[in-house]
Amino acid sequence: MLNKIKEHILLVENFEAKSLELVEKFRIDYLGKKGVLNDFFAAFKEVPNTEKKEFGQFVNELKNKAQEKVNQLKENLEQSEENAGSGLDLTMSGESMRLGSRHPLSIVKNEIVEIFARLGFTISEGPEIEDDWHNFSALNLPEEHPARDMQDTFFIQTNPDVLLRTHTSSVQVRYMEKNPAPIRTLSPGRVFRNEAISARAHCIFHQIEGLYIDENVSFADLKQTLLHFAQEFFGKETEIRLRPSYFPFTEPSAEVDISCNICKSKGCNICKYTGWVEILGCGMVDPNVLENCGIDSKKYSGFAFGMGVERITMLKYQIKDLRLFFENDIRFLEQFTKA
Repeated sequence: MLNKIKEHILLVENFEAKSLELVEKFRIDYLGKKGVLNDFFAAFKEVPNTEKKEFGQFVNELKNKAQEKVNQLKENLEQSEENAGSGLDLTMSGESMRLGSRHPLSIVKNEIVEIFARLGFTISEGPEIEDDWHNFSALNLPEEHPARDMQDTFFIQTNPDVLLRTHTSSVQVRYMEKNPAPIRTLSPGRVFRNEAISARAHCIFHQIEGLYIDENVSFADLKQTLLHFAQEFFGKETEIRLRPSYFPFTEPSAEVDISCNICKSKGCNICKYTGWVEILGCGMVDPNVLENCGIDSKKYSGFAFGMGVERITMLKYQIKDLRLFFENDIRFLEQFTKA
């Protein structure tokens, strides 16, 4: 497998194109959803543990070289086309064009995904309109379970079994039903809850949930994974602490706090003068959930975690009003650089 990746790296380095159409075809072949890189990421779980680090390094090298090659060829070809023209378009507006930028939620989501991709997590997606089984029952929440009240749900009035998903855990259920263990997947997406809109809450928000299922997975594996994420995203000096909590689909469960990166744990209004800021919830996957999805809970164990993208973004950019993410105010969006 490593030799195959090395062959692709050489092909990418030596690739040349004389048209933008060929460059686009090259981009799709390597970086598209059904491209070479996705195949290698999918094959990651089959790689022996002793080879995973080297395998991941070569896959990332191939990804970076492919992206650099696409950017370089596009720039060269576009420059050639400009030089070949008259150099003056009299139909163009006299006003300069305003350059756009990515939405802050997209910037943060992509950064989180890239961090976990380096650990071998692949992306899984599912429908936003869900059924009761995937959103609740399979996750250890039978019909009369009181924990269902923790999430104010938008149900379809004519069919109570159909609803807008309240978390992306439903994607993990679908993934476990269709894929054998070991599993290492990340599920980003939009979710919906019937909550009053305020500076700290909204009826629409975004989550990223992670799931790792394999033999002999422990709580120590979960803690080390989350510590790695926190230090990659917030800085190498970041510390974490885990507080006992309750989630129906994990046992034991915990809330994860990071040391406040604004005041360096000295105390400020962001961390409410505690020195700590909550960022996500996590826990070991409940054996009932594994069995509901057709996975032998006596052989396999695993951990899961979930975070709100809006919360992480507010911490990163020190944004105090969540509603700004949905108002499309150009003055707000212009503050974020391209990423």
